[in-house]
Amino acid sequence: MTAKPNVVVLDYGSGNVHSAAKALERAGAAVTLSADKRTALDADGLLVPGVGAFGAVIDQLESVQGGEIVDHRLAGGRPVLGICVGMQVLFSRGVERGVDVEGLGQWPGTVQEIQAEVLPHMGWNTVEAPEDSVLFDGLRDERFYFVHSYGVTDFPLEAYGPFRAPRLTWADHGQRFVAAVENGPLTATQFHPEKSGEAGIQLLRNWVDTL
Repeated sequence: MTAKPNVVVLDYGSGNVHSAAKALERAGAAVTLSADKRTALDADGLLVPGVGAFGAVIDQLESVQGGEIVDHRLAGGRPVLGICVGMQVLFSRGVERGVDVEGLGQWPGTVQEIQAEVLPHMGWNTVEAPEDSVLFDGLRDERFYFVHSYGVTDFPLEAYGPFRAPRLTWADHGQRFVAAVENGPLTATQFHPEKSGEAGIQLLRNWVDTL
């Protein structure tokens, strides 16, 4: 019997880590909640959750060396999954209510308020995934659960040389925004897989299966 991949949910004080942990367990992972650097570095996969304000999440991540953990894992090709604000902080910067905060800078791009008549964008929505998506394999027509007012509407990173371009999944609420990114070992979703029913569990299973 093959051992389950070990996934650490980074428990740094932001996000509903328990619902994320339960969803990952249903998706076939052995899950540990931890903010310990060595534990997070050694795991097969790392999930970075996040809810609330961009700046507050960055501060909380810094308190446990979260940016360094993500950097070190990615430098070794070790998978990281960001969810909601855990995805947003992977970009260069976030602008909320006039406050401009530097992000972790894994991807270029600015997180800013979505131009929509109704905010927050709360509830179920469809997504537009690329044909070769691993994350959305078998989930072409499914809906996922979003809760956010901010997002990334422009993804300027392109591929050079032998590197393949990131796979981008888009959604629409007033305007198009990035709903998910698959970029080598770094994967992220703006929606909450752990709140997205069976489709969310399958998406997490697709990620866990890559570990």
